[in-house]
Amino acid sequence: MTQPRQPRIVVIGASAGGVEALSALVARLPADFPAALFVVLHIAPHSPSALPRILSRASALPAVHPEDGEVFRPGHIYIAPPDHHLLIDGDRVAVKKGPRENRFRPSVDALFRSAAYTHGAGVIGVVLSGLLDDGTSGLWTIKRLGGTALVQDPAEALFDPMPRSALQHVQIDAVLPASEIAGRLVRLVQAPRPEAPAPGLTGEERERLRAEVPIAAKDSAYRLGIMALGKLSPFTCPECQGVLVQVEEGTLTRFRCHTGHAYTADALLADLTEATEAQAYQVIRGLEETALLLRQLSGRFEETGEPQTARAFLEQACRAERRTETLRSVIFQNEPLSEEKLEATVQRD
Repeated sequence: MTQPRQPRIVVIGASAGGVEALSALVARLPADFPAALFVVLHIAPHSPSALPRILSRASALPAVHPEDGEVFRPGHIYIAPPDHHLLIDGDRVAVKKGPRENRFRPSVDALFRSAAYTHGAGVIGVVLSGLLDDGTSGLWTIKRLGGTALVQDPAEALFDPMPRSALQHVQIDAVLPASEIAGRLVRLVQAPRPEAPAPGLTGEERERLRAEVPIAAKDSAYRLGIMALGKLSPFTCPECQGVLVQVEEGTLTRFRCHTGHAYTADALLADLTEATEAQAYQVIRGLEETALLLRQLSGRFEETGEPQTARAFLEQACRAERRTETLRSVIFQNEPLSEEKLEATVQRD
């Protein structure tokens, strides 16, 4: 990666509720805003994004989906296209389709890390409304390399998990309503870079950053040595079933597999929960089909004058249906199957 040429850049991440927060923020930016802004908003991967048009209407600055390799300019808003990571490489924008991170492509963390890697203390990171915790790891990296961290006030955010996660794990410089972040950005980009020395990264953290930035740009995580840059965990990647290495960043725990997918602990839990529910539905489908077949067989033996055999098949069908109801109660009511309930189910069967 090339060395920075821009004095300050602004990177912004949002998810659910982010359109409203972004609109309120950019509406207060002046037409002569002297820095480039880069935005990642989680959106559906295969539908067109109206965000450039929305932000262009709300702001005096033009907002676009950039082309890969485009030289960015001050006073412009560059928005990640659907299903592509938005990265920064020196004075250029990289638009890549690397592995998903925190279940999303584009990833806020991927943008933030690439900005911190190439622009260091010149980066201002902003986390807005959203679910889960994408952006926390990248904002932690920005701060460690001397940049500035701003967060939307969780009390104002439509969805507060992303701002709250950043506040929990990162030393934040300011917590503001979205509309007031613009004024702080104007003052920050006009001021010199921070003079206080940054905490910096350890040798291992720097090696990991050097590997993770190109991973988002489609380079091989395995070839870049990601398996040696964390502790092997007992977990497997929900997306590809690859081995996950565990990484600690301050108080934040996250994971990455050898094919490149990355998760924070919260994102991994969300994916594992969805996978478990999907598997439970497969079991329910099998039990219901079994019950249907057993009832058909019971009816057939009833018709041929074999009531004892018919009754035996009907009892088996009822047992399968009771197991189905037990599983459904666990899924829909989100309640664990206690030992008492399990024992009662066994006794009924």
